[in-house]
Amino acid sequence: MAAEEIRRLGEVPAANVGDALRRMTVMDGGIRLVTERATLLGNALTVDVRSGDNLAIHRALDEALPGDVLVVNGHGDMTRALIGDLIGEIMVNAGVTGAVVDGAVRDVRALSEMGVTVYARAITPAGPFKDGPGAIGVPVAVGGVVVAAGDVLAGDADGVVVIPRHRVQEVVDAVGGIVEKEEALRQRILAARSTAVAR
Repeated sequence: MAAEEIRRLGEVPAANVGDALRRMTVMDGGIRLVTERATLLGNALTVDVRSGDNLAIHRALDEALPGDVLVVNGHGDMTRALIGDLIGEIMVNAGVTGAVVDGAVRDVRALSEMGVTVYARAITPAGPFKDGPGAIGVPVAVGGVVVAAGDVLAGDADGVVVIPRHRVQEVVDAVGGIVEKEEALRQRILAARSTAVAR
C-alpha cells in the first residue's frame, strides 16, 4: 500500500480509525499520552521485556527503521521507567516517531521537547534495570490488544488504535465514509440548535 494512503489514517481522529475496526483493537484507557505531541502513526517495532528492565529496548532500537513506533510490553509494571530522555535521543536519531509502553516512562518534559509521541501506563522517576531477558519482533500484548511487528498504530490525544497489517487497506477505504457520516450528523445537530435559538 502506498505511504500516502497510510498517512490518511493519521489525518483523522483515532476514534474514527477505531470505529472502522468495529472498536476491537483500541488500547485500553490506561495507556495515556504523556508527551505534548499528540499525533502518532507508524509501523510497530515490538518488544517484550521483563518487568522493569529495558535492555531489549536498546537492542530493538539498533534495528529500528524511520517511521517505526516502539511498542513495549512492560507487563503493566509501574515501578521502573522503561523509556527516558536518553532512549528518546536514540529514537530521534533512528527516525522512530513514538513509543507505546505498557509500563512506565520518565523524563516526559524532555521527550516532549524532542518531538516524540509517547504513551504509557505510568510515569515514575525510577530508572530501569538492564539485565534482560527480552524479545524483539514478537507479538506483544499492550493495552489489552495484541500487536504484531509491522502492524500500523494510529494515535492522538484520545489514545491508540492498532490496525493489523492485513486490515490496513480495509480501514483506509472505510475511514473516509465514517468521517463524512459524523460530519453530516454534526451539521444536523448544529442546524437544529440554530433553529431552536431562532425560536
